[in-house]
Amino acid sequence: MTRLRADALLLLIAVIWGTAFVFQKAGNADMTPLWFVAVRFAISATALAGPALVERRRATQPLSRASLGIAAALGACLAVGACLQQTALVTATATNAGFLTALYVVLVPFTSWLLTRQRIRRTIVLASLMAVAGAYLLGAHGALASWTVGDTLLIVSDIAWAFAISLASIFMMRANRPYFMAFVQFAITAVVGLVAALVLEGTTVPNPLPALAALFYTAILSGAIAYTLQLVAQRHTTAPEAALIMSLESVFAAVAAAIWFGERLTPLGVLGCVLILLAVVAVEVGPLVLGKRLDRFGR
Repeated sequence: MTRLRADALLLLIAVIWGTAFVFQKAGNADMTPLWFVAVRFAISATALAGPALVERRRATQPLSRASLGIAAALGACLAVGACLQQTALVTATATNAGFLTALYVVLVPFTSWLLTRQRIRRTIVLASLMAVAGAYLLGAHGALASWTVGDTLLIVSDIAWAFAISLASIFMMRANRPYFMAFVQFAITAVVGLVAALVLEGTTVPNPLPALAALFYTAILSGAIAYTLQLVAQRHTTAPEAALIMSLESVFAAVAAAIWFGERLTPLGVLGCVLILLAVVAVEVGPLVLGKRLDRFGR
């Protein structure tokens, strides 16, 4: 797969994840957040159990202990991120969430450096800051609303997302097993969500039928399909660049909110969209236009 095709997959993922925000909010209206996480990822794991088994049978060599450790760590990151994010959406305003969720973009270059000691490119850092500024204008319209516990949870979840994206690149470089990796992520998250729900939300399982549409979209499209495509794409691009492209989910979330909730973008919101798009274009087109000159200036 070429880098261009990998980036196109990441763009598709941004569309799916951006519109998933609407369904996650709807899910919280019909189920408690941790039970929603448990059921959602149990469905995702079930959907990928078959493909993961077929992939294992076709593999030419078993996974190393190091790869299995990375898979477990990645699953833990997804579990923490998903539980915190879904819980945060109960109290965090959509205004604040649009900005705070995008903070993982600027964290990914540093989590990748911590895990691999790979040099942080200046263009990536600058583009990440531009994307965060755009998300601020898009989601907060230039002024954050009053702070809630949910906002704090969103910031903590950003750390988990950043490590998850960095670990995904490391795993896919070691072992090209996207179905297995996605299945492990979902299974761990389902178990963690279940235990957290039993402890914090009670042993009564809420009726999932009212949330069926939200569960289907988030479990199958946003989960089984989008997360697997993310792993495939990250084998052919770096974690920081993948995070930048996926930051476009803020733009698609705004579009989805306009369609479903009738919200309108303010002029600052439009400027935010433009900044995010420019950040992505700068990273994608810059190396092609400037070529070796980027390396000369220590990009």
